[in-house]
Amino acid sequence: MRARRDGVSLSLGPVRRQAFLAALVLRGPDLVTYRQLLDDVWGGEPPGTGHRVLPSYVYPLRKALDTVGAGPDRSVILGGHGGYRFVAGSAGTDLDELADAALLARRAKSAGDHDAALEHAGRALDLFRGEPLTGLPGPLADSERRRLSRQRRALHQDRVECLVLLGRHSDALDELMAVPLARPHDEPLAALRMRALYGSGRQAEALAVYGETRGRLLDELGVEPGEELRRIQQAVLRRDDRVLLGRPGGPGGPRAARAAVPAPRTAGDEDTGNEGAGREDALRRAPVESPPHGPAPRPGRPRPQQPRHNELPGDTACLVGREAELALLTAPVPPGAVSVAVVDGTAGVGKSALVVRAAWMLGDAYPDGSLYVDLRAHGAGHERVDPRRALRRLLRAVRGTGDDLPEHGPDELAELVTAWRAATSALRLLLVVDDARSAEQVRPLLPAGPGSRVLVAGRQRLPGLDADVRLTVEPLDTGGSVRLLRTLLGRERSDREPEAARELARRCGGLPLALRIVGARLQNRPSWTLEHLAARMSDDARSLGELRAEDRSMAAAFRMSYDQLTPELRRGFRAAGQSPTARFDGLTLAAMLDRSREDADDLLEDLVDASLLHQPQPGRYRLHDLVRAHARQLAAEAPGQAAADRAAALGLYTAAGRIAGYWGPEGFPTGPDVTAAPFAGWREATAWLDGAGGELVDVVAYAADAAEYDHACWIAEALAEHLARQGHHQEARTVLETALTCADIATDRRMPASLRNCAGLVDVHRGRFRQAHAWFADALRLSRGQGDSWDRARALAGMGVARWPLGHVEEAVAHLNEALELAARLDDDWLAGTVTCNLGAIHAKDGRHEEALGHYRAALSVAEKNGRPGTISVTLCFVADSHLALGRTAEATSLLRRAVDLAHEAGDAPLRANALSRLGAAEHAQGDPHAAVDTHHEALSTLTEHTSAWLEMQVRTRLGQSYAAVGRRTEARREFRTALALSEAGDHPRAYGPARDGLESC
Repeated sequence: MRARRDGVSLSLGPVRRQAFLAALVLRGPDLVTYRQLLDDVWGGEPPGTGHRVLPSYVYPLRKALDTVGAGPDRSVILGGHGGYRFVAGSAGTDLDELADAALLARRAKSAGDHDAALEHAGRALDLFRGEPLTGLPGPLADSERRRLSRQRRALHQDRVECLVLLGRHSDALDELMAVPLARPHDEPLAALRMRALYGSGRQAEALAVYGETRGRLLDELGVEPGEELRRIQQAVLRRDDRVLLGRPGGPGGPRAARAAVPAPRTAGDEDTGNEGAGREDALRRAPVESPPHGPAPRPGRPRPQQPRHNELPGDTACLVGREAELALLTAPVPPGAVSVAVVDGTAGVGKSALVVRAAWMLGDAYPDGSLYVDLRAHGAGHERVDPRRALRRLLRAVRGTGDDLPEHGPDELAELVTAWRAATSALRLLLVVDDARSAEQVRPLLPAGPGSRVLVAGRQRLPGLDADVRLTVEPLDTGGSVRLLRTLLGRERSDREPEAARELARRCGGLPLALRIVGARLQNRPSWTLEHLAARMSDDARSLGELRAEDRSMAAAFRMSYDQLTPELRRGFRAAGQSPTARFDGLTLAAMLDRSREDADDLLEDLVDASLLHQPQPGRYRLHDLVRAHARQLAAEAPGQAAADRAAALGLYTAAGRIAGYWGPEGFPTGPDVTAAPFAGWREATAWLDGAGGELVDVVAYAADAAEYDHACWIAEALAEHLARQGHHQEARTVLETALTCADIATDRRMPASLRNCAGLVDVHRGRFRQAHAWFADALRLSRGQGDSWDRARALAGMGVARWPLGHVEEAVAHLNEALELAARLDDDWLAGTVTCNLGAIHAKDGRHEEALGHYRAALSVAEKNGRPGTISVTLCFVADSHLALGRTAEATSLLRRAVDLAHEAGDAPLRANALSRLGAAEHAQGDPHAAVDTHHEALSTLTEHTSAWLEMQVRTRLGQSYAAVGRRTEARREFRTALALSEAGDHPRAYGPARDGLESC
């Protein structure tokens, strides 16, 4: 995904942001809804923040693509009710060029103007540069890659056909050799190659191409060539110039040129003077029937003459989105062994339908029979079929009688297995074993005949069974789910309400059984709209309740899996349902069960094997939404235990946030004691929180929804600084807004003031000092009312930090001095260091750099005592500023290099960008602006969509100054303009002025 303006490349940022832009362009000019964008870019794994993450993509894209000074109303990306759209005509795209050129090529070809068609198709193909949308994530990018690849192949085919029709057969062959998308089984390209060879007078080679293609299709796919390729073969045999070359043959035409070309010799040809004609007759008589798909009978082994058995259940008419799985299950297998494929997946995902469809597709290749046995492992006890009972059924099927089968002895099973293997040793069978629970159930049922195939389906994974293929069936994606609904309901009814259809598909979680139940309910309620049923399924718990139709129920299907678990696994499953995030790890379960991490990991792996849990990546687990709703319903049957599980999980997040933050655990005077938390230090706690990613927002929402108001507040308080420090300002604001609704209900009365202090801190990180001051003033008022010195000190410090950048220096100094006294009294090192640094910055602003340096050194002493690399890095940046102002550039450079390393160690991307930018300024001051340009670029590459406007302005302004110093004024003007064009640039006068001055001086 690339963009240019006036030939200059524009930065579009990370691949996820590029995928977001691609979705807008590909679906333009229509409004693309939030839900559609989430589905297009994230598919079945949307971010925990939902559509709230989208504005963080729009802002940097507007900044990159819009002209300088364009406001939101004149942006290339316009917001609308519930979505965004890419403005038609605001930019030219190669996609539009491709569509125009392809249309002209088709029209010219239809009109018989093959020269023009050739030119237009070539222009279209020149637009391709490797794989389209390479590296972009998401279902839409995947589908567009496939669509564009198909279009590219079609353009190549049209171009080659035009060359053939123009008589340029050598050029056509050269073009075919260069086709990057040619595949071994591509019949249309094989047909074109045959036509080009024929036109070049190479009939024998043309027929050889047919033979090679047919052989590959039979060997690898088990199918005959299609009608069109067979038609071309027959035309080559008949030398039909009209079919092959688009014109009749003549004395001087291709037929005459081919008259002397020998045709391929076949068995049975007579060695006579009329050799060519005899070979052509032999070729015409050659059979085109294929051998049966699957392994051929072994020579020398007689095949019993008996009717073919077929006990397969009826094939479902609606199997959607399983092409890849079917290809895997029906692929050719070695002829000399028994092939076993094991299919597993959660309840309702469509395992049985899949293996039955595969069996019907394979059935003709197994002339000795297609057998089916349902072990009913998840049925009632009296319905389950043990291996003995299954073997009796199978033996009766292949022998036609069961009169002489062994009965009720100690060796009954062994004797039945021996009889089964003897009966099948000369047979090539297809056997489907459905609803299997263990390898021990399946092993006795394996037939002995070489070339036989067994398809096993069940919810439980069977690692103990030797298998050639193992396949876990995943839920359908949103597109596949909607297609299945459309098949069940009819295109007209589903397409009338496309958004409601997508919502129903989402609520069903891609499970075909759930979608079929929804389809049945709507079929039986013709007055219901899709939107009405979607409203009845307004959340996961309600969705589970609505997904029932007579004896079919998703809850009942899940309950069958749950009932098969051991008591220990049932306990683990119920606890897993209480996880506050969709994805979680063993540490979360360990906290809830009060078990070791190793025990919890073992339980989770067993739940994965039972297909009740997914493992999207090593060490991370996920419950399907409907399965999680079922787990929570089960947990609600023991409310005391469920509450304890919730509290344990939420307590883990509180502990991680407090340990990871710069304040340290001692910076929180109320709430739970986190000294016994399972984190060795801030690095482990930070890494654990980073593993949750965007789902941290969901933790606070989960606590609030569960009426765990204190936990909601404590977690938000602990996470706000962690998120803001990483540049995730929107997520920090979201958790605080959620927690503030709980603050007045929480029992911890410190929370109303503390959360407001946190909100002010987030705005300081964003450079929004006026808004920050309002939060801190409100916090100060509340803390005085509660008599809380801790939050009062933080509020005073915050007011001082927010006021002096706005020019209120005396007021700021008064607030900071009062906060410093309180910090000393409270023994709060973090706050004392922060206040001291800001007092130093005020002195530096007035030009009193030696005094400033004294404050910074005092703050550095506190930071080094604290030992947190991030705090030390921040303070070193201030110390270096003073050295730089005093002309000590070598000292400043050395300190800033250390600050960069410490910021990297702390995992603080904004801090590292800031330190790198200051290091570039120091290198510039040392007289090395070329090195400064490189360092500033490194700082620029560290910025993300979460970077605050004021930090980006500083980085770009310093880069512009270094560009100007080395005479690269065009690049300098570009950086100054970009800094001034940032949407919040006007809110930061201290950064705006240098950027404006730099632009004017260029």
